Amino acid sequence: MLEPGIQQILEGMNALDGPPAHEVPIEQARAGHEQETEQLSGPGDAVAEVQELRLPAAGGVVPVRAYRPEGDGALPVVAYFHGGGWAVGSIDSFDAVCRALANASGAVVASVGYRLAPEDPFPAALEDCVAVTRWLGIEAHELGADPTRVAVAGDSAGGNLAIGVARRMRDRLRGLTLIYPVCDAGLNTPSYRDFKERYGLTAAGMQRYWNLYLDGADGLQPDASPLRADDLGGLPPTYLLTAEFDVLRDEGEALAAKLREAGVDVTHRRYDGAIHGFWRWLSATELSRTAIAEAGEALRRQLG
Repeated sequence: MLEPGIQQILEGMNALDGPPAHEVPIEQARAGHEQETEQLSGPGDAVAEVQELRLPAAGGVVPVRAYRPEGDGALPVVAYFHGGGWAVGSIDSFDAVCRALANASGAVVASVGYRLAPEDPFPAALEDCVAVTRWLGIEAHELGADPTRVAVAGDSAGGNLAIGVARRMRDRLRGLTLIYPVCDAGLNTPSYRDFKERYGLTAAGMQRYWNLYLDGADGLQPDASPLRADDLGGLPPTYLLTAEFDVLRDEGEALAAKLREAGVDVTHRRYDGAIHGFWRWLSATELSRTAIAEAGEALRRQLG
């Protein structure tokens, strides 16, 4: 059974006129994502300080917005990678989430405006996320943060990117937090069949995002499909959230099992009554705030 607030959101989505989401031009989809967030995320909580940065990367400069919660001294820091199928979403549309996560975790949250597909396909987004995380591991003191206490986090496509960063920087990270991550390009799990349409993110929508992101590249390589990676051992303690009515549910839960088999300390939580996207609907469902509070507590444990 869907949580009542989420049920109301879903009914509104399914009642919309027009073509299915996967047929909407990408610029229109981006505008729609921003509008949806404005309606469902709310204005965001107060934090002690917000800084805007532009950090160097191979593809140019990457915009980063850093949120510092109340707290003395050098706080730990979390690199956050937003969702949106590698093609939509922005620092702005995840502003409320990152404010809440900073307060919940007691860490500086650095939200990364990585390059989007199809203009910049795979692996551009991953390259940007790695570059910013490496910068934090050296220069985090510029944000009043501790470069020895770094974690990475992300939702959906951002969770996919977070795993890629963690595989490269496993010895330098304290934690990994994954919110219904994209884990595999196979698109053939039972949850893909059970929730393929009318639950927000559709199977056809996810296929479109993969096509835009990969632009012909091999989607089964580990940097794209981390569920197929054979080097997951040694990753930092991981918190992984899945949603009951989500096409990505089964691959996320398969990743949790594979991480455990590789000896990683994993905490997995399935949010019953939830669909993909609920993580950022702070003003529309209490489940969102509950999830952010739990993920924030997991980051506190990871970062010490």
